[in-house]
Amino acid sequence: MKIADHSTFAAGDTDKGTGPTAVSRGQNSEEGQGSTTIADVVVQKIAGIATREVPGVYQLGGGASRAYGAMKGRIPGASASAGQGVSVEVGQKQAAVDLQILIEYGASIPDLSRAVRNNVVDAVEQMTGLEVVEVNINVNDVHIPGDDKDDGDQGRTDRVE
Repeated sequence: MKIADHSTFAAGDTDKGTGPTAVSRGQNSEEGQGSTTIADVVVQKIAGIATREVPGVYQLGGGASRAYGAMKGRIPGASASAGQGVSVEVGQKQAAVDLQILIEYGASIPDLSRAVRNNVVDAVEQMTGLEVVEVNINVNDVHIPGDDKDDGDQGRTDRVE
């Protein structure tokens, strides 16, 4: 099986380096039919979208990346990245995913984490054929309805007409 000139890791490796930018997956290479290359950003986006699909996940990313995404979302023609709050390590046959999430108030964190893990594993494995060895979830905040900074103008009356 031919591997692209990028570092890869396997489960149990202690030195994962800086992570690959892409890996070659040698599907059908034994028959001379070529290889498939899957970039890290592809797995990152798949995991991000799969995470957002789970009810109870309000947003992805830590404080700084959420602020950057909010600013970027206000620029015409720009949108928040599907991979925001997601980091991945992709090997020849396996992938590991780390998520930073903001949850809705009232959501059960253990149930939500289980649902997110299942959805991410299913999506990545189905779409890429990579085995997902771990999905680490960091719940870094809770969204409380009505606490949005953008909602600050609602309910406020102007002092002058």
